[in-house]
Amino acid sequence: MGSHGDFKTVEASRGPWEEETFHLTQTKKPDWKIGSGANDDSWKKHGTVEIDPYEEGRSGQDNYKLLISGIIPRPIGFVSTISSDGEYNIAPYSYTQVVNHDPPIFCIGFSAGTGVKDTCQNLLDTKECTINIISEWFIEAANYASINSPNGFSEWGPTGLTKAPSTKVKAPRVAESAFSIEAKLLHHHAWNSPTTNKQTGTLCIVQGINFHIREDALNADKNQISAAVLKPASRLGGISYSRVTTGFELPRPNFKSEAEKDEFKGLL
Repeated sequence: MGSHGDFKTVEASRGPWEEETFHLTQTKKPDWKIGSGANDDSWKKHGTVEIDPYEEGRSGQDNYKLLISGIIPRPIGFVSTISSDGEYNIAPYSYTQVVNHDPPIFCIGFSAGTGVKDTCQNLLDTKECTINIISEWFIEAANYASINSPNGFSEWGPTGLTKAPSTKVKAPRVAESAFSIEAKLLHHHAWNSPTTNKQTGTLCIVQGINFHIREDALNADKNQISAAVLKPASRLGGISYSRVTTGFELPRPNFKSEAEKDEFKGLL
């Protein structure tokens, strides 16, 4: 079964899924002091390897594997679009991130190793989409939408997920998602490989114009979503995903009050 072997046999050898409740813990070193640096010294035992991403013999696929295993965890944008011909499409993209809040701005990166993807083309043509956050309770269905289907194929049916009408865009949102964003395209930029000059991806910048949040995930002030309810899934390297089950809190230091401390002054 591809480069991952008989995955179901491998998976069967692992422990079963266990339900976990999101909870907060202390930080690893709650007694950390100003100027203390890292919370352990294990990094001193290892050197580093320097890599030029364009060195001779290095492929774009090498950089892809390196980056998706090193920039982790990554949020997944489950992007729903409709083509100019009215065909529905949905697919997960882990090159997705919020980059501003006023206005709400998001970026979606589409790699184009096998040509422009349906989602990207639909977004460029219609200028709208929905971004749906993936949670634990539909991760298998969302992953199935990453199937290497031919152009024009709708992944909605095989996933078994439910289309819910959006309010300000035509692209439906995922009813199972606890947080969905209706969005309009603002800008896009094509990326070309410096070595081959072939297009390798497209960056789309979209503006969120409407939010849909599951009622039990939203606080009374309508300004915070509960991680314990959202249960978001994120991408790691290869075919690996991760869960958010543990968190810790660290207040942002205030310069004025910190600058009055002797230990702070001694490090200036």
